[in-house]
Amino acid sequence: MNKLGWAVVATVASAVLFFFGTGLDPVPELAWVAPLPILLLAPRVPGAAAMACAFAAYLAGSAGSWSYFRHSLAVPRPAAIAILGGSALLFALSAGLFRVLVRRGHGLPAALAAPALWTAVLYGVSLLNPTGIMDTLMTTQADRPAVLRLAAVTGGWGVEYLVLFVPAAVAAALAPRVRGLARVAGLVATAAALTGLVVWTTPPPSGPSVRVALIAMDKGPWAADVDTFEGRTTVQAYVDEIERLPGGVQAVVLPEAAFAVDRTSRPRLVDTVTEVARARNLDVVTGVIDTTPDGRFNAALAIPPSGPPVEYRKWHNGDSPNLGSGTQLAHFAGIGLMVCMDVNFADPAGEYGKAGTGLVLVPASDEDVDGWAHSRTALIRGVENGFSVAWSAARGTPMLADAQGHVLAEAHTGGSPFTVVVADVPIGPGKTPYARFGDWFAWLCGLVALTGLVVAARRPSLSPVTTNTGQL
Repeated sequence: MNKLGWAVVATVASAVLFFFGTGLDPVPELAWVAPLPILLLAPRVPGAAAMACAFAAYLAGSAGSWSYFRHSLAVPRPAAIAILGGSALLFALSAGLFRVLVRRGHGLPAALAAPALWTAVLYGVSLLNPTGIMDTLMTTQADRPAVLRLAAVTGGWGVEYLVLFVPAAVAAALAPRVRGLARVAGLVATAAALTGLVVWTTPPPSGPSVRVALIAMDKGPWAADVDTFEGRTTVQAYVDEIERLPGGVQAVVLPEAAFAVDRTSRPRLVDTVTEVARARNLDVVTGVIDTTPDGRFNAALAIPPSGPPVEYRKWHNGDSPNLGSGTQLAHFAGIGLMVCMDVNFADPAGEYGKAGTGLVLVPASDEDVDGWAHSRTALIRGVENGFSVAWSAARGTPMLADAQGHVLAEAHTGGSPFTVVVADVPIGPGKTPYARFGDWFAWLCGLVALTGLVVAARRPSLSPVTTNTGQL
């Protein structure tokens, strides 16, 4: 088979593996293999061809997300195009950097620098994008706690890096111009990294458990005004469902923006919910759109059996100009609160981790098909910062997970008037190394990527190693 044939085979193989190994419903193991055909091809064809094949493979492999982005209400069309095209371009650039370095005999630097470039750029995007970041390579491993526990030290960026580093190390070891120790160094590093994950099997100790219930109304209204008939009916429906919960439930979480309140109607909602909270001796957290003299906020309102309610105001509202953004954490009985899109960003989750918070309750609302991916974004934040997560999503995947990344219970909404999920959730330890030191690994990736780019930009020396020709 000639080079063109091998290029087509590698592109199709990577595209198929990316299609099934990434996206909104991935097969986790395939994500580790998907880059390999392209990285094996890269040093064996001209640079332009290698990058074109990488771009095409990643773009085609993301086809499973095209429909989601086309119909998404949360991601504007220009942003969707930028995400799809930008990710494919970034993979092409990473493959191009890998190709240059391995063709000069730098096997281990190539294996280190290519995933570092990918990770560092995604980290930069996460800082600049008003909707944050989700559904990347780290998300594909969200149901593999043995891998995900790395995030407690490196953040999710360590997982992101590792998933691309492993195939890069294998491809570098098999590259035609890599010789001697350079050929095995990447494989040794890969074996060490994977062995470390296997050996590191003892999770940090957890505290006592809290029995948590998630309740999401199927096709419930967004921000039902409690002063209207629809709003009063919705409040009563949730109250009735809370009364049906099994015994021992200590906290109930309803979805994002279940109700709309203002200064006049908020006491009515609080009084009604307090009555059922007192009767069942539990805390109720609900999402509200709260209109106040200070502005209009998307908030999580915690209503205890006695005492005043606690309100958390969502920090990140994307492109919603009519909503104000909060800047403060909120705790009740040592439990933290967030709202939906907040989990797409390092903070406020990181601030909760620093504070030693062991459980965070999150009212949320998704778009059905992205429910799994968004719930796992919340799960990753919990592992990074040492807290368990209660994710109560309308039109999504209500989920309860511990601080080590184990899903304790979950369900997808739809098919019944209410989706109810109940489990005993251990209080996490908080204060992980990542919570203490932040995105140190992402910055390290930036340094490694920059070093790789500098080496790649240098004029190659004429040596026997660089004048050999690899053959397919």
